[in-house]
Amino acid sequence: MKKTFLILLGFISFITLAAFTTFDPPKFKNLKILPKDISEQALDSIMEHYSISLGVKCGFCHVHNELRKTWDMASDAKSEKLIARKMMLMTNGINAKYFPPEKGVKDQQLIQTITCYTCHKGEAIPVDMPQAKEDSLSNK
Repeated sequence: MKKTFLILLGFISFITLAAFTTFDPPKFKNLKILPKDISEQALDSIMEHYSISLGVKCGFCHVHNELRKTWDMASDAKSEKLIARKMMLMTNGINAKYFPPEKGVKDQQLIQTITCYTCHKGEAIPVDMPQAKEDSLSNK
């Protein structure tokens, strides 16, 4: 009798707990580098940084359905998005290796010393060498 009561009590507790516990599915699909639980505000901020750093709009990496007038942000159809993921891993790796947080300091935010803008400077394809100004060439 006591064993039955404990099993029944456990079962009722489990059902009650399940009823009041909500499991929110991830808001965003197909995030492979960014955290799955990222806030909309944080994701928008990161995407705006990428847009400004590369001088591009959303359609550079993301698929837009012209007929439906909708975006498929989760799609991996564009190679630029796949390249962006590799670049994210590269900059994260450089920052973690060469600019780590101070040892012993808890919850210190990693300073993003190397960012997209470091190389891209507002260009989708970074230039491979500095552009000389015309007036500096005439002063020789």
